[in-house]
Amino acid sequence: MNYATIGTSWITEKFISAAKCVEDMKLYAVYSRNEYTARAFAEKHGAEKYFTSLEDLANDKNTDSVYIASPNAFHFEQSKFLLEHSKNVICEKPATTTKEQMEYLIKLAEEKNLVYTEAIMSVHTNAFDTLKELLCQIGRIRSVNLNFCQLSSKYPAYLEGKNPNIFNPEMHTGCLMDIGVYNLYIAAALFGEPDKILSDAHFLESGADSNGCAIFSYKDKSISLLYSKTGQNYAPSEIIGDKGTISIDSISQLTGIDFISKETKYNVVPYELDRDTVMSGEARFFKDMVRSKDFTNPKYIFATQTALTVRKMCDIIRQQNSFPF
Repeated sequence: MNYATIGTSWITEKFISAAKCVEDMKLYAVYSRNEYTARAFAEKHGAEKYFTSLEDLANDKNTDSVYIASPNAFHFEQSKFLLEHSKNVICEKPATTTKEQMEYLIKLAEEKNLVYTEAIMSVHTNAFDTLKELLCQIGRIRSVNLNFCQLSSKYPAYLEGKNPNIFNPEMHTGCLMDIGVYNLYIAAALFGEPDKILSDAHFLESGADSNGCAIFSYKDKSISLLYSKTGQNYAPSEIIGDKGTISIDSISQLTGIDFISKETKYNVVPYELDRDTVMSGEARFFKDMVRSKDFTNPKYIFATQTALTVRKMCDIIRQQNSFPF
């Protein structure tokens, strides 16, 4: 599979590195609007071609698939354009801003016998399968706490008066649409759509949300979610049952998973895993789907339904808190 990339940030480099762990995935081309950046990125990562025109990339016959890691606001239009030009697409999370956009792109891809999926590393890891198995060992689950507060490396620049993309609402970014997505994904992937959502958010002067929280109510349990880009937390996430508790150090990478009960405590997933190993699962899933085009595959159906549920959750939280986009 010859794939191209859109975006030249650190996450694109991480995807390229992770894709090297997947057989038959070849970085063929890169795209950037700036020719110097595109050429330098292609040379650094061994791509055969670089593009500064999205149309030229879309019309390139040697490129069959594209990984998109541009700012969130460009995801939908770029994905749509590439699908219309017969390219398979894996788009960095959040792949779209709204559930309506996600539904449109999934339908468009399937109509053209193409693959469109979201790059979300957590649910494509072996650790996620382990986590699902552990749920059966902790009894009846009544409470879940999902925490991801990570002080952004771009926050000092924001405080200096600059306007980095991650804190610019015109880019459809901010805390919820960045790291908050990880919390929502684990909730949706493990427990499905809640019956009710109650949320709160706080905003920077730029209009982007700095932090937020939510309570997801189900018939038999409550899930609390906490996320921030302007502070760092050190407490783990927990899934609490009446026979034991699952402690999760990293909700984004699903590392540091412990089983805890009154009688015992033991580590199930290591606290440190190679990032390429963690991210390679999403790349492998994408490649396998491109090869098979089996839209009845349970893994594809699960990924699609979970992505739609997460988009719906985001839509509700944004509406409840009057987000600017």
